[in-house]
Amino acid sequence: MMKQFNDELKKLQTNFMDMGITVSEQIYQSTKSFIDHDKPLAQKIVAQDPQINKAEIDLEKQALYLMALQQPLATNFRQVISILKASSDLERIGDHAVGIAQETIYIKGNPRIPEIEVLIANMTSNVRKMLEEVLDAYFRGDEIAAQHIAQTDEEIDQQFAQIRQQLTSGLEQNTDLAAASASYLMVARFLERIGDHVVNISEWTVYSETGDIIELSDDQKRVKGHQETINRA
Repeated sequence: MMKQFNDELKKLQTNFMDMGITVSEQIYQSTKSFIDHDKPLAQKIVAQDPQINKAEIDLEKQALYLMALQQPLATNFRQVISILKASSDLERIGDHAVGIAQETIYIKGNPRIPEIEVLIANMTSNVRKMLEEVLDAYFRGDEIAAQHIAQTDEEIDQQFAQIRQQLTSGLEQNTDLAAASASYLMVARFLERIGDHVVNISEWTVYSETGDIIELSDDQKRVKGHQETINRA
């Protein structure tokens, strides 16, 4: 029975990683469609959204099956729970990528702001790097790396603030950019929210390895609480 559990756990972990890789590519493609004003690519991304939703549902079913299969050890139980929770964050990241693609459809024909597009491209690169690094940290069971990755979200917040400030200044000089500025700001907001979800995944990585549920989004990390029903393995 234990061998069966371990085999199913490996499948769950593999499927979780595959979902993360797919979502990372979705972020790239959606932002590319926005910057390139590529409406067909944006429509393709929107149409693929049900696949991400299905992947999360499948992971939930796998996780629940594993917990029902047998009474897992505390360490294994945390691994299952962390994937169950983190897959929800991946699904939300996918939703934000779809939101960016939808903005591509809305903004088509509006004036472009090249300097903002450069900032959005850089922000996208940083967000994807965060996501890919936290997936690697989860795979390696490296809670220290996960904590460091979460701290890089501050840079994402700063990039969002920079974009917002430049858009506001630009509007003061040219109100004709109002519609375009609203879409650019929305895309930047989606990317900022993706960074927040990566922080959540970092927290679930720490929980998986230590049993501690900690807050990583602030400079001063605080313990939100310890598991009450599971002893640390």
